[in-house]
Amino acid sequence: MRNFHFHGIRIVKTGIAIFLTAIICEWFHWPPVFAVITAIVTIEPTVSDSIKKGIVRFPASAIGSAYAVFFIALFGNSPITYTLAAVFTILTCYKLNLHAGLLVATLTAVAMVEVIHSNYLISFFIRLGTTTTGLLVSTAVNMIVFRPDYRKDILVSIQNIGARAGTILEQTFRTILYDEHTNRKIDRVIIHQLNKEIMKTETLIRFQRDESNLPTLLGGDHEGLLMAERQMAYLHNLDYHLGNLDYLPSNQISWSNSERDIIMHAVAELANDLQHPAAYNSEKHQLHLKNLTDLFWRNNEEITNNNEIHPTQFPPELVMLYELITIYNLVDRFYNPERTSSHEKSNTNSKTD
Repeated sequence: MRNFHFHGIRIVKTGIAIFLTAIICEWFHWPPVFAVITAIVTIEPTVSDSIKKGIVRFPASAIGSAYAVFFIALFGNSPITYTLAAVFTILTCYKLNLHAGLLVATLTAVAMVEVIHSNYLISFFIRLGTTTTGLLVSTAVNMIVFRPDYRKDILVSIQNIGARAGTILEQTFRTILYDEHTNRKIDRVIIHQLNKEIMKTETLIRFQRDESNLPTLLGGDHEGLLMAERQMAYLHNLDYHLGNLDYLPSNQISWSNSERDIIMHAVAELANDLQHPAAYNSEKHQLHLKNLTDLFWRNNEEITNNNEIHPTQFPPELVMLYELITIYNLVDRFYNPERTSSHEKSNTNSKTD
């Protein structure tokens, strides 16, 4: 539903831009087709992208128009004219690094061959006028009509990713601790899907960051956006450690049933915190973290004392505890990102002193 809403708004804005562009061109007695082509491709996910790519598309369209006029003057309306206009437009745009305008420039060059019969210089400047009209109208529509605002989508995505990560975490540990013969390919597919959702949300954050750098009627929420960026960084790291857990050999775990239950209880509490943010309790979280850390060091001492020759690889128990402790710390920072920020500032100040 969120994707439909996102694409639906862009479709509406594209339609409005086409309508207004065509009206303006008709008013000036210009052929609207070239302006409409430009308007269609200029509606971008952000106003910033519309402006940046519009700056590239204008000279690219001018290049396409110039080649069309030049080759029409030489060869008239013939197959070689279409070919040379398109090929030279593509080569020139590529050499000048005008990649964002390559498509619209090539379409403009090819379409002009059919409609230009005389007054080549006037036709060239009319093409520049129609291109400018399409760029300005579509950028203005993107800025004024349903201006891109992804803050709500970002917040919902972060909550959904946290909840899914909690479910995956609990399911992964339950499989490792109690169902060692279960096929874990499904878990890996789910983790991959979670990673894709994280990447989509990071894209939305980038879009919103671009929007926040422009004058806006929405009001800048730089602190909220910075908070979302930090939370996504922690979720990205959490996803990485979930992937590490999924490849642990579960049939080599030597813990007793009571130790497995202790760890599973800590995992269930952590999963509940991710699934229900209101249930997060910092003191209880720190208590579970301390218990896990104590268990980690006890296991480490047992391995050191029981082996005359230290193993060349870490036992799966230590790796699992390390990953779980790391995830606990990430979740703590996820819910208290300002704590990490203040800690980083204090470290920076101490280094400066």
